[in-house]
Amino acid sequence: MPRIDDGFSTQIDLPAAGVTLWEKEVTPPGIDAGGPIDTSTMRNLQLRTKIPKSLKTMTQMRLRVAYDPAFYNNIFGAVGINQQIQVTFPDLSILGFWGWLDKFTPDPLREGEQPTAECIIECSNQDNNGDEQNPTYTTP
Repeated sequence: MPRIDDGFSTQIDLPAAGVTLWEKEVTPPGIDAGGPIDTSTMRNLQLRTKIPKSLKTMTQMRLRVAYDPAFYNNIFGAVGINQQIQVTFPDLSILGFWGWLDKFTPDPLREGEQPTAECIIECSNQDNNGDEQNPTYTTP
C-alpha cells in the first residue's frame, strides 16, 4: 500500500458552514481506546492485569486556517452544527465522519499577515437522528 510522503494538500469540507476556510495546517482526528480496565484481583500473584475498553473515541480535529472576515456571520452560524465532515488527503482518499465545528478562534491580526484562526472540530460519531455512525475511509 502506498503512503503519503507530503501532507500538502489536505483539505476539509464542512458543508453546513456556508463559508470557505483556507487550510494552512490540518491535524486529522485521532483514535483513543479510552485507557485500560483494571482486572486485577487479590488472586493475582505477580502482575496487575487489564483489558481494553469496548468503545473508541475519535479525538478532536484541529485546523489552522486563513479566513475572510466578511464570512464572520456565516462562521458564527456554522459553529455547533452536527454534519458530515470530509477530510481529503493528498492522494484523494477521504476520511468521512460526523461532527461539528466547535471553536473558531481568530489569531491576532497583524500588518503584513493574512488573517488566520484556529478551528477545533469535535467528532460526534452520530448522525442527526442520533444513530451511531462509524467513520469511513475511501480511496479513489
